[in-house]
Amino acid sequence: MRQVAIYGKGGIGKSTTTQNLNAGLGEMGKKIMIVGCDPKADSTRLILGGLAQETVLDTLREEGEDIDLEQVMREGFQSIRCVESGGPEPGVGCAGRGIITSINLLERLGAYTEDLDYVFYDVLGDVVCGGFAMPIREGKAQEIYIVCSGEMMALYAANNISKGIRKYANTGGVRLGGLICNSRNVDGEADLVSSVAKELGTQMIYFVPRDNMVQRAEIHKQTVIQYDPDSSQAGEYRNLAQKIDGNDMFVVPKPLTQDRLETLLMEHGLI
Repeated sequence: MRQVAIYGKGGIGKSTTTQNLNAGLGEMGKKIMIVGCDPKADSTRLILGGLAQETVLDTLREEGEDIDLEQVMREGFQSIRCVESGGPEPGVGCAGRGIITSINLLERLGAYTEDLDYVFYDVLGDVVCGGFAMPIREGKAQEIYIVCSGEMMALYAANNISKGIRKYANTGGVRLGGLICNSRNVDGEADLVSSVAKELGTQMIYFVPRDNMVQRAEIHKQTVIQYDPDSSQAGEYRNLAQKIDGNDMFVVPKPLTQDRLETLLMEHGLI
């Protein structure tokens, strides 16, 4: 079983990329569980056809500790198993604690079955606190992919996340599998992201072109592969799935200094 965490700057398209990637892996016959680690509970929306998932924290608040796995897990497109951690009541508590609680509960309820090929953790934002860093810190995920673009703050976040991976590489055993460029049509974007990846000691594992097909599929609450399986964008996500499935490059990243990152951005004409 490969346990994979997807990180990246808030709003960069982690959840969309993760779900479309998983649709491609599911089409390949892989058995998958997605654990949404975002209080918005939207990490499985496209797989389930809407925000129809009862979150772990909501279920615990309503039912207490004595719950069954079926209450917090649902199957969606390609029989992908979906769990949403959820978050605390607004203004109360720490959302990061919800991730810890959810993963511990899933382990106790036997969610990590032997037939699973993949478990994906879709994690909110940067590595900014212990709760959100939990899949890295405690070795729950062995491989990390960072979704980014050629925009300055997206690459700043990717570098910051790399620092977190490096920090826990020895204790948790996690490794960086590469950068996934979710294109924003920035000039020279692929070259820039490839250059940053090379400096980090990793790879740009795939460049996902920008296409309005993604938004059309989202409006219909579906992944692109489900909504329009013959589209060119569906083919891009299938290719991404194949790249992830065949990846064997896992590294302890070498984060850039702020000056070096800014120099790269200037060299590529971004600032």
